[in-house]
Amino acid sequence: MFSFFNLFRIIALLEGVSYLLLLFIATPIKYLANDPQYVKLLGMPHGILFIAYIAFAFMFKKGFSWSTKQFIIILLASIIPFGTFYIDRKYLKVETK
Repeated sequence: MFSFFNLFRIIALLEGVSYLLLLFIATPIKYLANDPQYVKLLGMPHGILFIAYIAFAFMFKKGFSWSTKQFIIILLASIIPFGTFYIDRKYLKVETK
């Protein structure tokens, strides 16, 4: 069933995957093989997913009554590798029960 909350979970997953690909595959290829095409290829989708993740977090903050501390953790997770996977397990999966 479609819901904006499920869309948020999918965006969180895709944002996390795109960040890992950008950090651990595209960036080393750029500097070690002098080939920036992968960074250019992954950069824009990751940026769009990052902005969507932040927007959805703001959208759901009040609806799920996240405290300020929880909300800051949810926002900071988007800039920490594997952070969005933790958020999905800790905060987003719990909300669906």
